[in-house]
Amino acid sequence: MSDPLSSQRLLDPGTLGDHLDRLYRAAWALCGRREDAEDLVQDTYLRVLARPRFLRSDDDLAYLLRVMRNTFVSQRRKRTLPVAELEGHELEQLPDSSRGAPEEALEAQLVFRAIAQLPLDFREAIAWVDVAGLSYRDAARALRVREGTLTSRLFRARQQVARALGAGVPEGGSAEMGDLESGGPS
Repeated sequence: MSDPLSSQRLLDPGTLGDHLDRLYRAAWALCGRREDAEDLVQDTYLRVLARPRFLRSDDDLAYLLRVMRNTFVSQRRKRTLPVAELEGHELEQLPDSSRGAPEEALEAQLVFRAIAQLPLDFREAIAWVDVAGLSYRDAARALRVREGTLTSRLFRARQQVARALGAGVPEGGSAEMGDLESGGPS
């Protein structure tokens, strides 16, 4: 009989910072607001660092995304977070925290707001693949769904985001949004 712990490894807390940017972008896509995303990432790291964690795979990011999703769902059950509704003049007053042009920062905020308005299943699919940059296989594994299910959710999520952003995608048309922030699916 083999030892079940022999196939597991201890999560190295020293490497968790390597995933901060991708985790933050995925959190922003889930929450729709930068401040809520920062809180969610912080709560996720607090949960993970509270005790030693043993992983069955080498994919730390997928594990962190799963913990973040569970944290997000738990928080949503406790209270309903309102999605920020900003008027046009309020958008102009938003501070630019990006290194790019102000137009790019505004566009990113609009995209993240559109993603945050999706149903949770669609939001997770687009956040894990297009925002965090997981492959379809890794995202499906992290969300514990079949790859075909993930692909379908991702297609419909992209369509809805494209329509919300006024991209003029027809009801049955393709919405290849490409990669929102990452290098795309691998």
